[in-house]
Amino acid sequence: MPYPIIPDTITVHLGRPNQEAPNVTVPFTDYIKNVASNEIYPTWPESAIRANILAQISFALNRVFTEYYRSRGYDFDVTNTTQYDQAYVEGGDVFDNISRIVDDIFNNYIVRQGQIQPLAAHFCDGVQVQCNGLSQWGSVDLAEQGLVPYEILQYYYGDDINLVFNAPVGRNTPSYPGVPLQRGEVGEDVRTLQRQLNRIGKNYPAIPVIPQISGVYDIQTENAVREFQRVFNLVDDGIVGKSTWYKIKQIWAGVKQLSEVTSEGLTISEAERRYPRVLRLGDTGTGVRTVQYYLAFLGFFLPELPPISITGTFDEATRDAVFAFQNQYGLEVDGIVGRNTWNKLRDVYNQALIDLPEDYQQFARDIYPGRFLVLGDTGENVTNMQTLLQNIAQSDPDIPSLTVTGTYDEATERTVRALQRQLGIDETGAIGPILWREIVTLGRGY
Repeated sequence: MPYPIIPDTITVHLGRPNQEAPNVTVPFTDYIKNVASNEIYPTWPESAIRANILAQISFALNRVFTEYYRSRGYDFDVTNTTQYDQAYVEGGDVFDNISRIVDDIFNNYIVRQGQIQPLAAHFCDGVQVQCNGLSQWGSVDLAEQGLVPYEILQYYYGDDINLVFNAPVGRNTPSYPGVPLQRGEVGEDVRTLQRQLNRIGKNYPAIPVIPQISGVYDIQTENAVREFQRVFNLVDDGIVGKSTWYKIKQIWAGVKQLSEVTSEGLTISEAERRYPRVLRLGDTGTGVRTVQYYLAFLGFFLPELPPISITGTFDEATRDAVFAFQNQYGLEVDGIVGRNTWNKLRDVYNQALIDLPEDYQQFARDIYPGRFLVLGDTGENVTNMQTLLQNIAQSDPDIPSLTVTGTYDEATERTVRALQRQLGIDETGAIGPILWREIVTLGRGY
């Protein structure tokens, strides 16, 4: 998740990280109420209570946002041991005034100015234990001196903090995209991967720089992934499965010190999205056209899917087709194309290519192969596209010509970019389903 949300629930490990102990999943508000009731006293001044609760919320959100434990292979978000995290007592009592305050501020948290990650707001009692963070008993003294919660937090964490108010609440969705990423993938997950690898490369210069954060998983991205895998003793297959994804996230969060009070931080520009997280009624653009392409193709073989046009607008006909697809494959029927629907849509499309009826085989080479063609690719599909692109270039002086080599080289990428500019398609330099369709139509003179 690029921007923090308040999770509906949080999973707590009732022991040290590597200790065999049960996990409990509880509502986030219940977790904070429990922590606050075990960390501080209800008789403290309200300003001190609120400052401490904001620190506890921010610390927990930092653990969730950075996937601190999940990126290390654990199946929980936080532990209940104060040596690592904050106190949580299963079935423990909650004080009424603390419960009321948590209900009031549970979706507020601390950030550094110009950063988006919740502050890793470390704290300690300030008497038996000292730390680089908030002193719980010291916050009482400051409250008795008349400081408000924000001023107390500034005293311990610095003047450059802000409070985020009324953050959205939602499902705690793991960052792993659900399917392995490899050459030919395009999207926001690839952009995230590229940004993180480039930042890691500053500390580990053996990892080559990816020249363009494009969201296109090309040969340059694959080379960076392979070197990362070699450096960190993973299987160097150039494919980002779950273990590689979370190792990258763990090392990236580590070099940026996102789980420290003094962190390099994550800026808004670093987290901005180029591709939307979900597609729904009213949306427009290449992503919508891609979904429509898949649904329209599958409609030839699946009578359950109503016919639709590829318009680039997520209209009611598209929503109805999404409804039908979700119902057919046991997905949540909400008419929204999120991660699960998108992954299933691609899986079904790729299976349809494998099971292509015999009377369609004569058209097979003109059917999108189920993955983007990108820099570094080779083979029959590249040869086919280069031939059609050259046909287009011969009749259009604005499209640079190329040599048909069977290798997706830089000349091919330049030609593709020129055609994308002309057609008003996102200039990625990669051939996806929409551009594929256009190249076939133009190159064959249909």
